Amino acid sequence: MTDVHDKATRSFNMSRIRSKDTKPEMTVRKFLFGIGYRYRLHDKKLPGKPDLVLPKYKTVIFVHGCFWHGHEGCKYYVVPKTRTEWWLNKINRNKELDMSNIKELKMKGWKIITIFECDLKGGKGLNTLKNIVKQIEASGNTNN
Repeated sequence: MTDVHDKATRSFNMSRIRSKDTKPEMTVRKFLFGIGYRYRLHDKKLPGKPDLVLPKYKTVIFVHGCFWHGHEGCKYYVVPKTRTEWWLNKINRNKELDMSNIKELKMKGWKIITIFECDLKGGKGLNTLKNIVKQIEASGNTNN
């Protein structure tokens, strides 16, 4: 099966995909900042460069795109019909790296919160954000 876009259009579309400051990540950041949480962004010293790092709570937050991280059972994760093997290899490698980074962070004593973009869409968004706060507060230090 061939691509529905010509090479230039596909290249442009792919160039617009961000790895940082995505809409789901910005939603989480604005919510947490608005209720008083302070964090660092994309700390290169930590495995996987977590999207948000809350050192006070020894907690990191990953905000994953459902497609790029192969969110099983999610309507936003659809295996492409072109270059299927290449895409599956890429997505599976992302999942392997995710597991490896989580394991390493846990060994270093970090608490990990992983959010998928679909958890922030529709009517689920506010509950997801409140759940993040519960998980942060459960990490011990609750004076924000």
